[in-house]
Amino acid sequence: MLLNSIFVMKKAGLLILILTFSLGGFTQSKKDVEVISAVEKLRLAMISGIKEDLESIVHDSLSYGHSNGTIEGKYEFVEKIVSGKSDFVSIELNSQTISVQKDIAIVRHNLVANINDGGKPAEVKLKILLVFTKTGKDWKLLARQAVKLV
Repeated sequence: MLLNSIFVMKKAGLLILILTFSLGGFTQSKKDVEVISAVEKLRLAMISGIKEDLESIVHDSLSYGHSNGTIEGKYEFVEKIVSGKSDFVSIELNSQTISVQKDIAIVRHNLVANINDGGKPAEVKLKILLVFTKTGKDWKLLARQAVKLV
């Protein structure tokens, strides 16, 4: 009987250990939640095209890389969207991962967007890498690079 009790306790301990590690992967830190919120703020600002919203989420030293190799700074990025030259009608994100190390966050996701650049409707499918930095209380987009999804 004592052996049965020890066996059951070992099984229970192993089960608790497995659950702790498996459920631990689903918890999000405060920083993760803040970064998720920053990504959503960026997504909505890119759709709305409101200059103040765009400027508030991007860092002054922004490096914004397009899938065609074009690189823009903060001014070019904001003005292109505000002017409608780059017009996001809708943006959907999926397969997102976030890694936060102190005040730097790396975000990867797939982006599917309906655009209307220069009055020409199209759909884009991209893999995106975002780098955010914590500036004061806010997470700001420092860098972005896109590649075409194949």
